[in-house]
Formats: sequence, C-alpha cells, structure tokens
Amino acid sequence: MNNPPSRREERKLEHIKYSLEMMDGPVTSGFEDVELVHQALPELDLEGVEIGAQFLGKELRLPLVINALTGGTEKTTEINRSLARVARETGVGMAVGSQAAALENRGVEESFRVAREENPHGLLLANVGASTPWQSASRAVEMIEADGLQLHLNVPQELAMAEGDRSFRSILANIATIVQRVPVPVVVKEVGFGISREAIIGLFAAGVRYVDVGGQGGTNFVAIERARWPEEPGGPPSHWGIPTAVSLLEAAGTGLPLQLIASGGIRSPLDTAKAIALGAHLVGVAGPMLRVLITQSETVLTELIKRWQSELQTIMLMAGAGRVVDLARLPVVITGKTREWLSQRGIDTAKYARR
Repeated sequence: MNNPPSRREERKLEHIKYSLEMMDGPVTSGFEDVELVHQALPELDLEGVEIGAQFLGKELRLPLVINALTGGTEKTTEINRSLARVARETGVGMAVGSQAAALENRGVEESFRVAREENPHGLLLANVGASTPWQSASRAVEMIEADGLQLHLNVPQELAMAEGDRSFRSILANIATIVQRVPVPVVVKEVGFGISREAIIGLFAAGVRYVDVGGQGGTNFVAIERARWPEEPGGPPSHWGIPTAVSLLEAAGTGLPLQLIASGGIRSPLDTAKAIALGAHLVGVAGPMLRVLITQSETVLTELIKRWQSELQTIMLMAGAGRVVDLARLPVVITGKTREWLSQRGIDTAKYARR
C-alpha cells in the first residue's frame, strides 16, 4: 500500500500544476533590449558553424541545460525519466529539481536516480538549497552520480510560502563550506529573481566559480506561491527581481573569472545567442521544456530541441560567429530599460557595440 504524499511532495506537484497554468512575467527577461548586429558578409558555411560547448568536462551538442524542474514524488519519476532521455538524445545537459524530499525520504530517491540511469554519460547536475548542510549536499551528488551541484537561492519564494524559511543568515558561509567539501564543482543558481553584482562578488570570495544568474522573465515562483496560498497576507511583490539580461551583465561586468549560465525567460535560439554574446557560457531552460513534455510528448520535446540547434546555427552564421565562443566577441547593441539600469549601475554598455 502506498504511503500518502508528504507536504513537501504535495508542494512539488502543486509547483508543476501552476507552472503549467501561468504565463511568464510580469517582468520581461530584458533580452528584448539586446540586438545582435547582422553581418552581410559572414564568410562562413552553415554546415561549418559549430554550436557545441563543453561544461564540467562534458561535451554538449548545444550550449543548453534542461534546468532544475522536478522530482521527489512517485508521480514525477516519469517526468525525470523522459527529460533524461531527451537530454541523451539531443546532447544537452540536465539538472534535477531540489532533492530535499529524497534527503528526507529515501523512498523517493528513484525519482532522481532515473536521470542518471537513462543518461549514464551525459551532463547531470544535482540540486539542493544553499543552506543545506554539506554532508547532505554530498549525498545528493552521490544519489545521482552528478557531475556538478546546483545550490539554489530563492529568498523571495521562501518569503511567499506560508511554510517557507524566514531566516537567511550564514548562507554564504555555508556555500563556502560546500564548495570546499563537496567533491564536484558547485553552481550557485537563482530560481528566477536574479543575482546582483554585489552577490556575485560575495560568491566569488566564497570560492564559487560557476553561477546561474536565474533572472526575472520566466517562471515566477512568487506568483506560483500566491496561487498556492491565496489567503496568505503580505509577501514579496510578483514583479520583484532583476531581469535575466541585466543580471547577466551585472555578473559579467565584474570581470571575475566565472563561468555563467543564463536562465529565466530564455525562450528561443535567439535568446540563447544573445545571452552567450553577453557573457553566458550556457543557457538554462526549464518551464517551456516541462510544458511541451506534459502537454505534448517526449518526441515533440526532442524535435523542439533539435530545431533549437538548427536555428541557433543559422543565427550564428548571420551574426558572423563560426563557434559558440565567437559570439562573445561580436558587437551587441543594448537599449531601453536594460541600458538605463546598467548606466545607473556604472556598467559600460557601449563597449559591447564596439567589439
């Protein structure tokens, strides 16, 4: 006889339900203010444009990670199984959702382990909260034989949850301990509210060398928590956070030797190219992948990512980039609110147009 789901497991299922129902926003990602410059004489052949990337020692056929989504319940096992098969078929990376439920209840570990079982050689990231003790973080890595560990930051979401945390002291010190003690690279990831320049500097000082800026513009977890708790008073406004393009430029503007992932409202191959041109090493996409998988099929999601590969190749040719790394050397024009924000923060946007 199956045990009834825990409150944490119920929350996982509610997050899936509302993420499928809700639109992105209300804040945009900021990539509408970013333009690549068309090159009429690219001097490239389409077949020769290389869209592969490398991350944590693994080769990817596309600079993309299916970002942290789900797991932790028997019902989500098949979702992670399908996503892992898609990642294997398309040669992209994958991160599982928060493994906190499995750290509490070994009975749901399989909902995460299936990702490695289905994709034994692909890039796979474990995922726990940034306040998790290092011993538990190590166990999460071992659970799925992960190549790296995502530590997620989600202060606004916690504040929006009736059952969420209210104390956020000593998280940076805990991150530093995890970086030192866990035997795989650590990627600090925001879940949709962005990471500021000040936070980037603090993370670097704590030993972090990989950051997923996870900005505003995509799935909005404050809005989801409000839908879960419509009677709960107070909480953060749903527009709180830093747009992804802005957060990416704040991080890149520090000049620190970091590998950056852009996520939050990445919705197209063009967004991918823009993000890499602004300094991202990879992009992460979550909500749209889940929506296609659940409302259509694994096959449709596989074909979507293959089209993404083809369209990115076309965009790179038109911009004059023969390799993914070349995108970071091409001219980019930044306008609108994104330029305004960066100007007030003392970040030079004109240098991107002069490259």
